[in-house]
Amino acid sequence: MMMVHVRSFHFDDEKQVVALWKTCGLIVPQNDPQQDIRRKMAFQPDLLLVAVHRDRIVGTVMAGYDGHRGWINYLAVDPLYQKKGIGRLLMEHAEERLQLLDCPKINLQVRAANHRVTGFYKHLDYQMEDVMNMGKRLAESTDHTNG
Repeated sequence: MMMVHVRSFHFDDEKQVVALWKTCGLIVPQNDPQQDIRRKMAFQPDLLLVAVHRDRIVGTVMAGYDGHRGWINYLAVDPLYQKKGIGRLLMEHAEERLQLLDCPKINLQVRAANHRVTGFYKHLDYQMEDVMNMGKRLAESTDHTNG
């Protein structure tokens, strides 16, 4: 694997991170990425991780723990750097940080249209579960220009 350093997000990373999320198709109109970053920085900021190759951010993962379950969001690896172990490395770091919080289980959601990523997660021992995902939006994004 190429030399990649995983570290916590810094505020001056925001431009590169948002650009990466756009490149990877992770931004949808109802989510404002800058607002998501601000919210994460206000709660468990050490769980937003970036993978850096030289001075370039090539991957991200946002983890969270609510006291019952851990969650994974915004796992992204620049398409030019995929299949080089960076996604696995980010997940390992996220899992380690969640284990330090005594997190017993991690959940993640995959958009139905994103079929190609399920094999990646299965390879990391994540399993399909017999659950139905439900949600209720409490706040609308103020920025619908992204996505």
